[in-house]
Amino acid sequence: MERLRALTVVTLGGLQFLQPVAAPAATPATSATAAPATLYEAENATISQGAVESNHAGFTGSGFVNYDNVAGSYVEWTVDAPGEVALTFRYTNGTSADRPMAVTTGGTTTTASFPATGSWTTWRTVTVRATLPSGATAIRATATTAGGGPNVDSLSVGDPQQGTDWSKAVVESTMARYSPSSLGGWGYTRGLYLWGQYLVWQRTRDPRYLQYIKDWADRFVDSSGNIGQSFGNLDSMQSGNVLLALYRETGQARYRTAAAKIRNRLNTYPRTSDGGWWHSTSSSREGQLWGDGVYMADPFLARYGAWVSGDSFTGTEPARQLEVYWSHLRRTSGSAAGLLYHAYDEPGGPTASWVKPSLGDTNGISWCRAMGWFGMATVDILDILPADHPRRAGLINILRDLVPAYARWQDPATGRWFQVVTEPSNSSNWTETSCSAMYTYTIDRSVERGYVDASYQVNADRGYQGVLAKVSLGSDGRTDITDISEGTNASDSLSYYFGRARPVNDFHGLGAFLIMNEQLSP
Repeated sequence: MERLRALTVVTLGGLQFLQPVAAPAATPATSATAAPATLYEAENATISQGAVESNHAGFTGSGFVNYDNVAGSYVEWTVDAPGEVALTFRYTNGTSADRPMAVTTGGTTTTASFPATGSWTTWRTVTVRATLPSGATAIRATATTAGGGPNVDSLSVGDPQQGTDWSKAVVESTMARYSPSSLGGWGYTRGLYLWGQYLVWQRTRDPRYLQYIKDWADRFVDSSGNIGQSFGNLDSMQSGNVLLALYRETGQARYRTAAAKIRNRLNTYPRTSDGGWWHSTSSSREGQLWGDGVYMADPFLARYGAWVSGDSFTGTEPARQLEVYWSHLRRTSGSAAGLLYHAYDEPGGPTASWVKPSLGDTNGISWCRAMGWFGMATVDILDILPADHPRRAGLINILRDLVPAYARWQDPATGRWFQVVTEPSNSSNWTETSCSAMYTYTIDRSVERGYVDASYQVNADRGYQGVLAKVSLGSDGRTDITDISEGTNASDSLSYYFGRARPVNDFHGLGAFLIMNEQLSP
């Protein structure tokens, strides 16, 4: 039974909420019950083809290890920590290139990315999950490229994720980094992140979280509900979910008025011949459907009908859009059946160089995040559709194709999914964090709701641990989430997708992480 907690009354936007009395402050990421990790300094380990140095500030202990610029250089620690643990490497990489390393633990090897940190005095952490045998075990981090490894400061062995509320940690860290006025402009990445923060607010009822969302939205919505957007593409509509959340929680009519502008824009928004909303009204994207697009407008429209004003349009159009997109983007044969291509072009290529006519006028590439958006949109809309909705069974059938396809292509070594899902053996490919969070959320929700067999829970659990391995605390005590692809256009080039930048704490990943973590965290 959950313990009863003392409550107090707080006021926000003219409404009163019951708020649990705050517990004594802890560090942003770790509660007082978190299990301590054991720290092993690199300078005290066994070093092959490297040297202990102290010329870059910020290290702990007496120094750090500078790997020689050769493949095969390594640092090896001996630890005694049987069971499933987190191996957290503190490092810096002042170059512009990744310096991956093979992490070997008692005969098992995992390749981990050690991305550039911007300077040699900026220290980050990378976490690898491992199951260690009883007794002394060697943990070796070996450089895999001619550039050698990064500068390594230490190894922490334990389980820093135990007792950690990572959702609150990410929200607190993001609020510390950005004020509402500096968070960024109106757009889907900020809307995604703030929807995730709204989910955290729903659980914690911390009034600062909702106030932050409100302060951001008030930059764009005036007292009469005017909003300076033309809504000429689906991406611009996703932040409408923030408006709906604020209307629902504060009752202020101006948020409803602003949200209605998006709802009404959809009445005349251009479509393909079978009714799919174009990704954008831009002349270069007329007639195109991108897998991303279903998340940008469809859950908003379903929520608008459920929370503001419902009619036949809000009741039927979100599910219809999913079915139209699915009919054009899904792959129907081979081991990739059930996955989706990134984009489709009805005109067949006059303005889209990426069109593959032999593959149904798609781009022919299954980009991971596009399918993540699609999966999340499907489960979110199913949560809103009534049980007797005529299109409900069709959406569940989509998940019964999509979730098994996710599971088939999950990387067994990391639990994550690759940037180009169907190219796991390509050395240029890499596991991407935001799509892995999206797939994990979709699978877990699908199992929870009974849409797919319970056996897929193991895939959700592996995905969750894989994503958590990309979350760490920086030297500033704030969270960092790594290996998140930047925004990505449609292309027919594998190298384009492989070469996308991976900015730390990109908002695609922050938002996807919060949505996943609120679904799966204990």
